[in-house]
Amino acid sequence: MRLVVMAAVLVLAGAWPGPGAWPGPVCDFGCRPENVSLTVESCGRAEQVLTTVCEGRCYQEDPVYIGPDYWPRQTICSGDWYYEVKHIKGCPVAVSYPVARSCMCAPCETTNTYCGRFPGDLPS
Repeated sequence: MRLVVMAAVLVLAGAWPGPGAWPGPVCDFGCRPENVSLTVESCGRAEQVLTTVCEGRCYQEDPVYIGPDYWPRQTICSGDWYYEVKHIKGCPVAVSYPVARSCMCAPCETTNTYCGRFPGDLPS
């Protein structure tokens, strides 16, 4: 009975994905652009710039059993990036910094990201 009540509460709260949507996020944490302040430096001078980075959580599957023939594909919050140029007053050398155009949950790329399981313990 408690399970039925909890499922009804999750459906009413919008945290249950609904029929036909499984597997999927139980709670939509989202992967979204976020404005951050970044320090750039050139010619020994530093300035703050406002840029956009990708931030958020993506659905992760952590099954009870992981065999040699089954390893769930993990996703990370990633984005489409471009670089802007900043000229610091009194310095002839420009500085470039990354800006996220858009963000999405994408498959983890082992070429530039650690895609393995977290080696430590997480508090419950």
